[in-house]
Amino acid sequence: MTGINFDRPIDLTVNIPTADASIEGDWSVPPAPRGAIIIANGVGHSRLSKGNREIARRMYDAGFALLLLDILTDDEEVENALTGAFRLDINLFARRLHSAIDWLKEKSDEGYLPLGILASGTASAAALIVATRQPECVNAIVSRGGRPDLAGIALHRVLTPTLFIVGSNDPAMYELNRWALRRINGEKHLAVIQGESQPFEPKKTLDTTARVAIGWFASHMSRPALFEPNKGIFEIAWTPGSREEALHGGPANA
Repeated sequence: MTGINFDRPIDLTVNIPTADASIEGDWSVPPAPRGAIIIANGVGHSRLSKGNREIARRMYDAGFALLLLDILTDDEEVENALTGAFRLDINLFARRLHSAIDWLKEKSDEGYLPLGILASGTASAAALIVATRQPECVNAIVSRGGRPDLAGIALHRVLTPTLFIVGSNDPAMYELNRWALRRINGEKHLAVIQGESQPFEPKKTLDTTARVAIGWFASHMSRPALFEPNKGIFEIAWTPGSREEALHGGPANA
């Protein structure tokens, strides 16, 4: 991986039509991309956050095309900040992610690439729902600090290889992710970053999150999805070379 230049510009800002709005994304394609990743938060301008821009550049340097997506419009963001109206609208987030996948597959020159989704917050549940509706399109999912439990009964239909990343200092989030993971029937893993509650800050935990997410995508987007029923509650960092490399400590089996 090459050095990171945080100021390197995103190649293109795109408008993605949906059934009820036009949402924005930043699209960047490296030379000879190995796959495409959609990065999305449930609420908040995810494509403008420093953490998301940084991890996008790390994935770009690892050879992935990136679509940093704002699931909500500017007006919806304002309304949500005032009323919380969209905070748990998982079906809306899923429809918007579906539209982003359609744009990537049909309108971009890289539609042939294998596709992964890196989601956080409530967008994690939306990503899992979309994977059940478009299993042929989504090759891998990473949820970091997400709420996959909000996908509800759809969890049982998830066959896409899925990695959950949580911080060890957030026991409530850990339990919600563990609950969701037990209900997924496809290949799945749980990675716990020791000593942190937010697996995206500070820099040390961002480094670990990026390394683990890139490893997951690099492996699972280069081959067909595997169906391994009832496997994979591991509190570890997953890398292509080892499924038992601990994050800042030894592995602990749940």
